[in-house]
Amino acid sequence: MIDMHCHLLPGIDDGPATLECSLALARAAVAQGTTMIVATPHVSPRYPNDATTIGRALDHLTVALADAEIPLEVAGGAEIAMTQAIELSADDLTTLTLGEGPWLLVECPFVEAVSGFGPVLSDLQLLGYRILLAHPERCPAFRREPDALRSFVAAGMLVSITAGSLAGQFGREVRRFTLSLFAEGLVHNVASDAHDNLRRGPSVIAELESAGLTPLADWLTIAVPEAILADGEIPQPPRTVANVGRSRARRWWSTRR
Repeated sequence: MIDMHCHLLPGIDDGPATLECSLALARAAVAQGTTMIVATPHVSPRYPNDATTIGRALDHLTVALADAEIPLEVAGGAEIAMTQAIELSADDLTTLTLGEGPWLLVECPFVEAVSGFGPVLSDLQLLGYRILLAHPERCPAFRREPDALRSFVAAGMLVSITAGSLAGQFGREVRRFTLSLFAEGLVHNVASDAHDNLRRGPSVIAELESAGLTPLADWLTIAVPEAILADGEIPQPPRTVANVGRSRARRWWSTRR
């Protein structure tokens, strides 16, 4: 499994405070079946990380993982706040892409209105970046105006949800909306968004299983991430698998409305 959204790097955001905590998170991820993590620290007004700070932390962790014999590959990236994306130059943005490709992980803010989202995301696309939206199911604005999210997906953006949203970690309303997105075929990736090895851990597969979405697991956690990191064509889910996944999501969602 490839985890596309994980706060693994030590001491630079609200993820692990120390290298030892990062290693504990890495061990927990490996135990869950994760073979690769894209480390995505916040780049925001609160955490104004840049390529230098992220690269230094990534190098330090890579050495520590090898010394500790933890079989986990780690690639660089960032979770970029929309407000910060406006401020960064194209050169800066290029240093913050996922695995040095064209994809940016853009954080969906916890606000009530989508006004302003479109221009920011469209400008990023015009600059040549491709957009992976981080946890839009947890964004109140998208829950109020789901058509906006549909339009962004229609424009070529992809949706990455947090696994915990499927298990009710962020409340019933978020869980309900998450399953509705699956029912419409609007989800392309599920990631842990882990911040530690306990409270916000790296589990993904168990959450998919709990929602009856195991048939989509390989597509969501391997095929699509591999395509993003290789700058390849995003594969369509196998039709029969997608239909099973959507049917189960619809049944699961409708019984909990």
